Amino acid sequence: MATLLHELSGQTWFIAFMAIALFGGVLSAVHHAEVIAHKTGEPFGTLVLAICITIIEVSLIISMMLSGHEGSEFIARDAVFATVMIVMNGVIGLCIFIGGLKHYEMSFRNEGTNSALAVLTALATFILVMPIVTVSSPGPDFTKSQLAFAGIASFALYLAFLFFQTISHRDYYLPKAEDQKADINFHAQKPSNLRTGISVVLLIISLIIVVGFAELLSPAIEAGVKAAGAPKTIVG
Repeated sequence: MATLLHELSGQTWFIAFMAIALFGGVLSAVHHAEVIAHKTGEPFGTLVLAICITIIEVSLIISMMLSGHEGSEFIARDAVFATVMIVMNGVIGLCIFIGGLKHYEMSFRNEGTNSALAVLTALATFILVMPIVTVSSPGPDFTKSQLAFAGIASFALYLAFLFFQTISHRDYYLPKAEDQKADINFHAQKPSNLRTGISVVLLIISLIIVVGFAELLSPAIEAGVKAAGAPKTIVG
């Protein structure tokens, strides 16, 4: 089976099929995660979506890093930088632009936004800036002890943010009362327990499909970037 997959992976049609299947798996996972998120309500719904997206992205990163190709050790760093750049500039900017066209005026909670940006800034600094200024090892690298500290500190910071978001200051991440009255989606009927259960099962299946196809497709992605003469950082 492994030999067959290896032979087929070199064919363009098979790579295209895997890419389409991977894209479909991602869309399916996001859809079923949204159903579960609507059932659980905010802010837990946002947490469900975040976990699913994280699983998808981490599976792609790990599959490429395990390939052992030259430069694969930098994929995680490049992916974090790309995510911060795309989300902060592309996704948020696009949401503001489209939201302005449709609603003319939008509202948001300063408290929740400020806390989320503070955590994101701290995490990005740990991962992207600190390795450059440390002098314990040559090059922009952490030593093992520094890497352990950065990992533990980042995880602790994220846990503190989750506690802040879901328990201690949950209201900061919920729509204001006047916005809830005006938002028809806020009062939309929640899915039944049966539909939610089906979505949970299909979500797990979708994530398994995404992880599997990501592992099969990662060599083709790296080969395509190399053939195009693009820098290896574009893989991240």
